[in-house]
Amino acid sequence: MDFAFLFVDWLGKPLWMWLGFMSLVIALLAFDLGVLHKENREIEVGESLKLSALYITLGLAFGGWVWWYLGPDAGMNYVTGFVVEKTLALDNVFVIALIFSFFAVPRLYQHRVLFWGILGVIVLRALMIGLGAALVNEFSWVLYLFAGFLVITGIKMLFVGDKEPDLASNPLLGFLRRRLNVTDEHHGDKFFVRLPDSKTGHSKTGKSVLFVTPLFLALVLIEIADLVFAVDSVPAIFAITTDPFIVYTSNIFAILGLRALYFALAAMIHRFHYLKPALAVVLIFIGSKVFAADLLGIDKVPPAISLGVTFAIIASGVVFSLVKTRKPQAAE
Repeated sequence: MDFAFLFVDWLGKPLWMWLGFMSLVIALLAFDLGVLHKENREIEVGESLKLSALYITLGLAFGGWVWWYLGPDAGMNYVTGFVVEKTLALDNVFVIALIFSFFAVPRLYQHRVLFWGILGVIVLRALMIGLGAALVNEFSWVLYLFAGFLVITGIKMLFVGDKEPDLASNPLLGFLRRRLNVTDEHHGDKFFVRLPDSKTGHSKTGKSVLFVTPLFLALVLIEIADLVFAVDSVPAIFAITTDPFIVYTSNIFAILGLRALYFALAAMIHRFHYLKPALAVVLIFIGSKVFAADLLGIDKVPPAISLGVTFAIIASGVVFSLVKTRKPQAAE
């Protein structure tokens, strides 16, 4: 059998690298759903932290392989993108918690929603990153648009802040409720159910009608929330590197661990109150270094500097948050 097709270049890398990565992701998802979570159950904070540690280890191990196979610059770009995406995901955790609370999704079924949400993210990120790569490759000035957008976003986060989303008046949710048959209550872990007409009052035919449950609406809003957050994260990683393989793999590995980390972070998201300003500074730094490279007459800021500065800013934000939000000690 001729395996020459595996070495065909696709988006800058041999096809076997893309297929190997996707096979690894599919294997991880199958292990998660088929072995670790065959039955619906609540995920405790301890288990959440262990699973997250596993995914972070796997993500960094993959980064080690990138470092070894593609070189130190590619490895540092991967780790930088992984760290930035992981930090940006904290905002996503806050929104997901609001969505689950709004729809009163029992903890028993939250993992199921997040699992199917991850599948949607993998596809959506692939489409957005593919489009971004094509634009940057065809029009190099698009990278400066990405960089400018990051600087503006960072300044807005730093000085303006974000309002808590009002889900009750969300136009998409209103559209779905008008166009679809939606049940008022949950039906276990089901996204769709069929209910007899005699119970719904829609007709008197006696035939069943397909309904969507609040669990499905929660899934749709989570996918839309990720799409909104991708508007920040995709330009951020392209400002670090324009290699589609590094961009996509670092994004997906960071997101895979988000689902596992959610159950721990949702319980202590208030402890990271000061992380958002640090993240804003990171976005400003990542966007500014694209322009700084031109001013300095260099191709790009060295990856080691990008990684070091990014890690230092985020680590400072985490430490400051944990110190400032710790429980007050009793006076002696």
